[in-house]
Amino acid sequence: MAKRARSAARRSRRRRALVVVSRFNEGVTRRLLDGATEKLHAAGYADADIAVVWVPGAFELPLAAHVGLQAGGYALAVALGAVIRGETPHFEYLSAEVTRGLGEVALHHGIPVGYGLLTCDTLEQAVARAGGDAGNKGAEAAAAALETLEALEGLSRRAAR
Repeated sequence: MAKRARSAARRSRRRRALVVVSRFNEGVTRRLLDGATEKLHAAGYADADIAVVWVPGAFELPLAAHVGLQAGGYALAVALGAVIRGETPHFEYLSAEVTRGLGEVALHHGIPVGYGLLTCDTLEQAVARAGGDAGNKGAEAAAAALETLEALEGLSRRAAR
């Protein structure tokens, strides 16, 4: 019985990460996901501690992040997507709403949400930012969430003094 209680306590302290990924432009978003999970692994998160949720497009990222964080148990979230400019103003509306929504999710839950939404003019630009010449913005989003988590924990420790 004591062993089971210790195991449950250990699991409750274990950090978990939620990664929500847009399936639209999947060739790009899979590369962003690879970068994000590599960064989380380097920070000590095991595969079992990383929940990956796929959604149809970028517009669904904030809702999926919100519902996942509302379920509880996550120390941070990372949202990954790629929106590529077309011939209509849809790009601007979509990018703005996803950005606003992810910010609201972070504020509502008080949990870091790494912003890994590429907003590019061309597919080539997106590929360059998903592990190409311009780095991997998925890894950068995960790093930002990890650093913000550390900062928030530091604020909490100072407030408790």
